[in-house]
Amino acid sequence: MSVDTNTVRRVARLARIAVSDAEVEAMQGELNAILGFVEQLSEVDVDGVEPMTSVTPMEMKKRRDIVNDGGKADDIVANAPVQDEHFFVVPKVVE
Repeated sequence: MSVDTNTVRRVARLARIAVSDAEVEAMQGELNAILGFVEQLSEVDVDGVEPMTSVTPMEMKKRRDIVNDGGKADDIVANAPVQDEHFFVVPKVVE
């Protein structure tokens, strides 16, 4: 896949990056080099390779899936102007 100057300008506009006409050719070369590298990656045989969480062998840290209130109810409503039993009290807006 090759990137032309119109595509470079479009990508720059979408990314909201100001690219002058002088920079378009340099960026075109850089984007083509990146896409060439990505195409090389598609040639790598990854059959039978398990997904990894890190480059070093380690087991992913897991926590128990327990539903709780977090124990922070007092901290959450501490700055509320009005509170009642760990709940925010707000003015009535619907009659």
